[in-house]
Amino acid sequence: MANYNFVGKTDRGLRRKNNEDAIVVNEQNGFGLVADGIGGSMGGDVASRIFADTARTVFAEAFALNEPTYTTIQRVFLNANESILDYAGSHPGCEGMGCTAELFAIEADRYVLGHIGDSRTYRMRNNELKQLTKDHSLVQEQLDQNLIKPEDISNHALKNVILRAVGIKKNPAVDIIRGNLFAGDIFLLCSDGLSDLVDLETMKRHLLSTLPLKQKADLLIQEANARGGKDNISVVLVQIS
Repeated sequence: MANYNFVGKTDRGLRRKNNEDAIVVNEQNGFGLVADGIGGSMGGDVASRIFADTARTVFAEAFALNEPTYTTIQRVFLNANESILDYAGSHPGCEGMGCTAELFAIEADRYVLGHIGDSRTYRMRNNELKQLTKDHSLVQEQLDQNLIKPEDISNHALKNVILRAVGIKKNPAVDIIRGNLFAGDIFLLCSDGLSDLVDLETMKRHLLSTLPLKQKADLLIQEANARGGKDNISVVLVQIS
């Protein structure tokens, strides 16, 4: 079993009135998550909170049942999806609410990661920072089809169009990523409030510092705010030792 440490922080940013992100750090059950609400006044904050609450409930059940982590993560996404749809259906004006989500869990000496939307998970290993997830967004699809160039993304008029989210339609496809854990690995889960503003080299510099993990999370949040803080900013870090 790998030894690990989780920390998390979420911040409203400088321009938003409310924080529609939700984070969970649960070292006892070996999981952490970032959920970014979409739908604004139509309940994005409720959707991300439903995802977080669902994860707490499902992982507590799974821990007692010794359920495979892959199955647990699938259940979190599907149960949260149904709960968000039910909430939107019974609350007028909440149609279209949902969230993007990163859900990272430890299973012995391996990790299991569930991903929907344009929040992201990165892995720092051997001084190299790699993005593990692919955005479920219109600009990513256009990039994959060579219709735009990477440098076109930041100013793209449809940059915020998400093609997949939790709570928008029944039975969403969940990306599940699995891999081995090694001492020294650091995993970064974040909402797009961080990844839209802070470049890979700056993320890497902070993650490679000798500061405690909590201070690394603090500095990443501060970096996004220093660059405009245009959205809510959420960070969960997982360090393997």
